Amino acid sequence: MTRRQISSGSKFEAEIGYSRAIVDGDWMWVSGTTGFNYDAMTISEDVVEQADQTFRNIRAAMKQGGFSLEDVVSVTYIFPRAEDFEPCWPVLRKYLGEVRPAATAIIAQLIDPRMKIEIQVNAKKR
Repeated sequence: MTRRQISSGSKFEAEIGYSRAIVDGDWMWVSGTTGFNYDAMTISEDVVEQADQTFRNIRAAMKQGGFSLEDVVSVTYIFPRAEDFEPCWPVLRKYLGEVRPAATAIIAQLIDPRMKIEIQVNAKKR
C-alpha cells in the first residue's frame, strides 16, 4: 500500500499546506483537529460541544482512510485552559473509553481564540 493523503475539505489544509490525515500501510496519523463544523465553517462557544465535534471530524477522516476510532493507539489533547479538561472527560470517554489509547494532555495556546480544544490521534489497524 502506498502513502495516501486524506482531506476534510477544510480551506485551511490548502492554505496552510497539510493533510487532515495520512495513511501509510497499517498506520494512520490524524492531524490536530478542532471542533469546527467544516460544512458550515462554524464553531461552538462550548468546549464540550467542540470536543464532540472534534471527535466527529476525526472519525470522518478515519473512515475515509479505512480506519475507526477502535484503531487509535495514541491521542494528544491540547487545551488553552486547564479548567476545560475535566468537563470534557465524558466526551473523551464516549469516543475512546473502550479503546484506552496512550494519552497526553497539554495546556497551550491554539491558533484561533475560538478553539478550545485540539485533538491529534495515531492509529494502527488491528
